[in-house]
Amino acid sequence: MARRLLSTCLGLLAGLFVGAAPSLAQTYPVKPVSLMVPYPAGGPSDAIARILNGALSRELGQPVLVENLGGVSGALAAQKVLAAPADGQLLFQGSPNEVILSPLANAAVRLRTEDFRLVHPVADAVMVFVTRKDLGVNAVDELIALARRSGDKPLLYGSVGVGSLYHLIMENVQSVTGTRFSHVPYKGNAPLLQDLAGGQVDFAVLVYSAAMGALADQGRLKVIGQLGAQRSELLRQVPTVAEGQTLPHFSYKIWSGVMVPRQTPEPVVARLHEAIGKALQNPTVRTQLAAQTQVAAAPMSLAESARFFETETARYRGIARQINLQPQ
Repeated sequence: MARRLLSTCLGLLAGLFVGAAPSLAQTYPVKPVSLMVPYPAGGPSDAIARILNGALSRELGQPVLVENLGGVSGALAAQKVLAAPADGQLLFQGSPNEVILSPLANAAVRLRTEDFRLVHPVADAVMVFVTRKDLGVNAVDELIALARRSGDKPLLYGSVGVGSLYHLIMENVQSVTGTRFSHVPYKGNAPLLQDLAGGQVDFAVLVYSAAMGALADQGRLKVIGQLGAQRSELLRQVPTVAEGQTLPHFSYKIWSGVMVPRQTPEPVVARLHEAIGKALQNPTVRTQLAAQTQVAAAPMSLAESARFFETETARYRGIARQINLQPQ
């Protein structure tokens, strides 16, 4: 009798959990949601979040509030999200920088890529070489030639931190060209752009942004090359690095997406996925992303998002092995 009673109770509990799943999907979220940006306000990641949050708020029926927390190549914000309850109330706007590369490059980072789940990619960005206004170069080939002449005074380049994709790209450039640069890490694109415009560093590889374009138009810095395999339709006037002689097969791109901790309940993930997909089809969102030289991500199912994340993880880990990246 005791066994029958236990079996009956377990069956009732299972029924309750099964019945709760649709309810959770229908009621989430019951309060405002926070979207964590792993860099200071003013950079491309922040711009994407503030373009997306309005449309996402309407789809979820609750305000989506943008939070900014820079540091440790974005991993500080990622770790804060993982430390919070996995209930979908704190989302992470992540990229390979924070969730794939930072654990490989920074010994202080304790998160694992597998701790996160990609709900949906949001945007693809154009990366560029950008220099201070008075650096005597106008193309990437000229930059490499200047570096070779610099001898004991290597050029200073900035990035958003040790282990970021931008850092890895420059490690790759040095390996391929036999040049040497000096690395200056920052907490985000915005403060790095300010120092570039002020002449404190010589150049950087960064995501192109409207703020960068405005500074270039004002003559306060120079954009000398983009890293895609072909010229972006959104930046046709800037040649690709591969169009030069020094790095003929050199190309990189970067994406960002909304992520949650792996343990987040499936109904919540499904609700978020649906809302993000609809928000990305909003014409205003797509136009505003294009104004930031960002291309809205193509629709993906949850399964496709998972496969994409796995493929990207393998790709970036391969790059790290190729340049012998070691945790510091």
